[in-house]
Amino acid sequence: MNIIVLVGSLRQESYNMHLAKMMQKRYKYKLNLKIANIGALPHFNQDEEHAPPQVVKKFKQDILEADGVMIITPEYNWSVPGVLKNAIDWASRVDKVFNSKPVMTVGVTIGMAGTVRAQLHLRQILSAPGIQANVLAPGGHEILIPFAAEKFDSSGELIDEATLSFLDSIVDKFIDFISTH
Repeated sequence: MNIIVLVGSLRQESYNMHLAKMMQKRYKYKLNLKIANIGALPHFNQDEEHAPPQVVKKFKQDILEADGVMIITPEYNWSVPGVLKNAIDWASRVDKVFNSKPVMTVGVTIGMAGTVRAQLHLRQILSAPGIQANVLAPGGHEILIPFAAEKFDSSGELIDEATLSFLDSIVDKFIDFISTH
């Protein structure tokens, strides 16, 4: 299964990017995870939505061709980072490549809330008329990783066994979710 991964942090040592790269390795026999470079996308401009730059066309094509989308986001000011919202805005216009696409949300933070507010807002965004993604239902399927500094080692590897076990179970549920949709 081909999965496009959108990471909502541009920071060099982002725990969210560390998680995406760890998942690429850990699930390589189950999923082909391709991390999109959403930082390369220009600011969304409605004047260009019908003839977007090539980087936007490629980004949208990658989503369209993927079996599913994984969004891994930090929480900035109780919401998603602007770079992630910008990427979603591009994907929501004209071609609407998120429409019915299976999506899983994930988040890592150094605080105790585990990106819960950002993911709630993200779910609202993903249900908008221009997007209408098919998001893995909440109710035990949320991957909210708090206290990142205690769960990742100095090289950026997720080492918390309970978190890894939970992540494994949700990734398997996402695979089943994609297979049935």
